[in-house]
Amino acid sequence: MNNDMLQHTNLDGITDYTAALDTLCKLAQHSLLLFEKNYAGLGFNSEARYETLHRFLLTNPANRLLVLTHDTHYLSALCPRMMMLLRQFSNNMFIHQTLASLSHVTEPFAIADDTHYVRRFHFDDPRGILAQHDPEKARALKSRFMEMWSSSNPAVSATKLGL
Repeated sequence: MNNDMLQHTNLDGITDYTAALDTLCKLAQHSLLLFEKNYAGLGFNSEARYETLHRFLLTNPANRLLVLTHDTHYLSALCPRMMMLLRQFSNNMFIHQTLASLSHVTEPFAIADDTHYVRRFHFDDPRGILAQHDPEKARALKSRFMEMWSSSNPAVSATKLGL
């Protein structure tokens, strides 16, 4: 990998972070892994983000969108665009909720294609970084994500069936 392409951009607020998430979603070609506390206020119900994610999932049935959260309420009750995506792409989009044993994890992050990532230092701190063409750190974050994913539970389904 050519390190001349490596690009880190500091993020100084929620507006920067939301724009960085938009950039990351547009960069994704195969996989997009997202971890947030609850996704509220980060543009996941915007029409532009919906269109980007829809295009990503529609491009190739092998593309994967994994969404991990501590709290599913926002996604399931207040984010109809993400629920539309989940219904349409239930074979390649999944939403899991972390177990209580992972509630100590307070650094949100997202990874696209094992190469690009966005991360914040804490849920309550809007500062962070957008890294493009940084596969070494992206793979480390992916490993962390997959560990959390493997000890989480499917939380939001594509249907509204209940008992």
